[in-house]
Amino acid sequence: MSPEGRGIAGTSFRILHVSTGNVCRSPITERLTRHALVDRLGDPLVGGLIVESAGTWGHEGAPMEAHAATVLGELGADPSGFIGRELLDEHVIRADLVLTATRDHRAQVISMGHSAGLRTFTLKEFTRLVRAIDPATLPPLDDGMVERARALVRAAAALRGWLLAPSLEADEVHDPYGAPISFFRSIGDEIQVALDPVVTALTGVGARQ
Repeated sequence: MSPEGRGIAGTSFRILHVSTGNVCRSPITERLTRHALVDRLGDPLVGGLIVESAGTWGHEGAPMEAHAATVLGELGADPSGFIGRELLDEHVIRADLVLTATRDHRAQVISMGHSAGLRTFTLKEFTRLVRAIDPATLPPLDDGMVERARALVRAAAALRGWLLAPSLEADEVHDPYGAPISFFRSIGDEIQVALDPVVTALTGVGARQ
């Protein structure tokens, strides 16, 4: 399916966050992304950005892990109403950008097919690539956020073979499942730091100080 065929009649841009169980990392990333978009735009749907998550071994219908919900609340995001999902073909097909917690998740998404390779990155990999993209080379916001977002993904994919990670660990967000809340807090902070330049590049608006 072409990029123009994704989203709602090509008028939206879907971001899919993927981890293992869809109860810790990807829910945190999904809700922090939404929170950051609201902070910048007031309502992300105004810009056509839709944020979702799923897990490669997702606990279908499960609530968010309690520590993950606590950390989200501490970071100002809303954990309420979350329901876990198992990653399905339809999720990958509809996504314009897939951001995974680890390289293994990235490989699993790409192995599902659907021409997912050029739009699937680990979160930290995408952050590293986005930092290297000159915002002036992206379509102006007057052309719409969806066009800007699609151009950002194309630019990041083009850079991938040139801007390599300094280490294998550099692109990983480790699983906090079963860990104390202090580790969940460090993962939440890690995700928030990685998301900030991504959301800024997507929206053209920096975080409020």
